[in-house]
Amino acid sequence: MEAKRFMSALAASLIGSAALLSLGGCEGKTEPAKPAPTASDAKPAENKPAENKAAEANPAEKPAAPAGGKKALTIGVIAKSQSNPVFQAAKTGAFDAAKELSEKLGVEIKIDWQTPPGEDAQKQAQAIEQLVAKGVDGITLSCTDGNVLKAPIDAAVEKGVPIITFDSDSAQSKRMAYFGTDDVIAGQTVMRELAKAMGDKGVVAILAGNQTAPNLQARVKGVKEEMAKHPNIKLKEVYYHKETPADAAAMVQQVQTANPDITGWAMVGGWPLFTENALDGVYDKAKVVSVDHLPTQLGYVRKGQVQALIGQDCYAWGHTTVTMLVDYALNNKKPEKVMNTYDLPIVTKENVDKYDGLWTKWMGK
Repeated sequence: MEAKRFMSALAASLIGSAALLSLGGCEGKTEPAKPAPTASDAKPAENKPAENKAAEANPAEKPAAPAGGKKALTIGVIAKSQSNPVFQAAKTGAFDAAKELSEKLGVEIKIDWQTPPGEDAQKQAQAIEQLVAKGVDGITLSCTDGNVLKAPIDAAVEKGVPIITFDSDSAQSKRMAYFGTDDVIAGQTVMRELAKAMGDKGVVAILAGNQTAPNLQARVKGVKEEMAKHPNIKLKEVYYHKETPADAAAMVQQVQTANPDITGWAMVGGWPLFTENALDGVYDKAKVVSVDHLPTQLGYVRKGQVQALIGQDCYAWGHTTVTMLVDYALNNKKPEKVMNTYDLPIVTKENVDKYDGLWTKWMGK
């Protein structure tokens, strides 16, 4: 009987011990604290090549990682009009930049092209508001009227959407930067080349496009400044018009017919030369110098109907400004300068062949 009681007590004791061990296994094990590593315990530094160390010291040299974990960026592009070939070149540049940067940075970059069919500052203002509402990461814009667009530009910037202008600025707005032609210098260059072609004497008409466009007004100013240096050249008039090839060509032909004393045309935009035969009844009476160097304009130079063209980098209007905005979105890096311009090539009969094929790329063909 005593032996039976002893065996029962032993069994109960073994069961209790097993339960305690089982409960202990459900708790995390507590490791004894390890001593802090000493200098002698440190892992030896990797012996990396010098160029790798330099790259690590300057992370800007590497493709930037998306800010805030972004997987995509959208840049809005608003040119003056769909109908003007120079803005089609800007469109090609914008889409090319997005494709190149997407591949380089590993971030999907989209272009939201919101350009009105014709020049209309109010429609541009609406496009800015719509792009802001969509949450775009930046907007690049050519201003039909810088004064009208100042308020929507400022409102967009206050909501955190950076804006860069190209071609035509809104200098009093809160835009981040401008990229394009130095328009006063462009106007001066047009007049300088025209004076040379006219033998430094005669009567000049200025073809000036939209009267409210700040870039064109600056070019007209440049023409007048240079003209003042040529006392034997007089100004007939500044002629404004709708910026379409047909309207511009009609203006030139009508004015020339009504004013046969005109011996020179200073065109601050190439609008009439975007069509064929625009200078019929004009080229045999007046010398012509124009801004822009589109393929149809090159034909006028070859035929001797236009004495010189002053080129603009229309492709870069889109390509460079999109690149600037992406850099700001990813790296918070603003352009080094607020005003960013480029050299202006002068195209004449002597070098016109050099510019063949340029617009094939610019027009995305």
